[in-house]
Amino acid sequence: VYMDEKIEKYILDIVFATREPKKYKLDDLVGLIQYGASPRASIYLTVASKAYAFIQGRGYVTPQDVKSIGPDVLRHRVITSYEAEAEEKTSEDIIKRIFEEIEVP
Repeated sequence: VYMDEKIEKYILDIVFATREPKKYKLDDLVGLIQYGASPRASIYLTVASKAYAFIQGRGYVTPQDVKSIGPDVLRHRVITSYEAEAEEKTSEDIIKRIFEEIEVP
């Protein structure tokens, strides 16, 4: 299954945003993430996106494929801080916010 370089960069931006939210203008997430997704997350998000595209009957990945499968891949890879727990923010909330902010190719 084909994946354009722009979508690969999109995946990297999403994963890096979990570790360095300030670089992606996600200042509201600073302090809410104790541990962001590891580099391995980008590998699995790539593989899962390709599999999702294949299941959808396509030979190429779209940004929507990444958005559709991304929360399931990243949910357990983003560890929230005590501050996030105090604000009742979950890793799902954080991931949703990242997907809303990162520019789609």
